[in-house]
Amino acid sequence: MSSLILFNKPYGVLTQFRRTDDRPTLADFFSDPDIHPCGRLDMDSEGLLLLTADGALNARITHPRYKLPKTYWAQVDGDISEDAVAQLQRGVMLNDGPTRPARARRLDAPELWPRTPPVRYRAAIPTSWVELEIGEGRNRQVRRMTAAVGFPTLRLVRVRIGDWSLEGLEPGDWREVNIRMPR
Repeated sequence: MSSLILFNKPYGVLTQFRRTDDRPTLADFFSDPDIHPCGRLDMDSEGLLLLTADGALNARITHPRYKLPKTYWAQVDGDISEDAVAQLQRGVMLNDGPTRPARARRLDAPELWPRTPPVRYRAAIPTSWVELEIGEGRNRQVRRMTAAVGFPTLRLVRVRIGDWSLEGLEPGDWREVNIRMPR
C-alpha cells in the first residue's frame, strides 16, 4: 500500500517546498520532508495536486507513458464557440508542436470557491467555461491551448487526475488515501 495526498492547491501557492521569497509554498501546508508533488501546478492555477513519499507511485502518476488523464475547468475570456471547442477536441498547434486531441466541452459556470484576487470583470466582454481532459502535461498547456483557439484562460482549476478528484476539498485542504500500486 502506498500513501497519496490529495491537496486543493490555492491560487498563488508555488508547487515547491523551498522558499525563495515571500510567496507561499507547499511548506506552508505540509511539514513532512519525505513527500514530493506528483507533477506541478502553476502558481496562478488552482486545484488538485497529488503528493507522495513513494517514488515509484510518483513516477507512475507523472510519466507520460501512462497517459494519466488530467481534467481542468478553464474560465476563458469571451463566449467560447463550438468551433473553438471542436478545435480543442482535434488538437491544436502550439509553438512546441501539435497537442494530442483533448476531450473538451462547454461547461456551465461551476460552483467554486471565490478566488483572491478575483478574476477581472469587464461588462462588455463575457466569460465562459470549458472542461478539458488531456493526457499530456506540457508547460502551461491548457492556457496555451485555449489562447490558440482565441479564448485566453482567466482562471484554471484542475479538478481530476486519473481516478482522484478534489471533490470535498476547499482550498488549502487535503486528505490522505491509501492505494495499491498497479503492476
